[in-house]
Amino acid sequence: MQKNIILAGVGGQGILSIAAVVDQAALKEGLNIRQAEVHGMSQRGGAVQSHLRISDREIFADLIALGNADLILSVEPLEALRYLPWLAPGGRVVTSLDPFVNMPGYPTMEEIMSELGKTERPVLVHAAELAREAGSARASNMVMLGAGAPFTGIEQGRLEEAIGALFGAKGQEVVDINIRAFRKGLQLSNI
Repeated sequence: MQKNIILAGVGGQGILSIAAVVDQAALKEGLNIRQAEVHGMSQRGGAVQSHLRISDREIFADLIALGNADLILSVEPLEALRYLPWLAPGGRVVTSLDPFVNMPGYPTMEEIMSELGKTERPVLVHAAELAREAGSARASNMVMLGAGAPFTGIEQGRLEEAIGALFGAKGQEVVDINIRAFRKGLQLSNI
């Protein structure tokens, strides 16, 4: 088993939390993982991405080559487009439809949707709305993780355990909200 995953978004959207959950879950399953991060600007709104490589064999490189990502998991729609050149044939795009307009000339959602529609069955998520339904708009990153979960090669239960471990210090209510958010996302992609 080998999965190459690109996580994309902007600062403050929880990309690094998604990466931490996937990392911990993969390690609990006895898998090898390599991760490379670009944190972007030091303030909210800068581009953030992480390359995650998961395998049951040794992994020799941290970065995913162009055309080799099995999954682009993006919490911002324009950021999903930025990484399309990394998508492998048959790879999947899972993206939030909640734009973070932080620059002049941000494309219209129609333009973004047109480009996303050229990929194989993109999973398009109203993450903020689902996160609010789960109990907190701040849990939209866990909605997105849930939507991408079936394409990670990691068991749902392992991912939920890792969510509990990551948010456990913040109390059971925060853990429960994030697991509910994860499950709402999972319902969109359960294959």
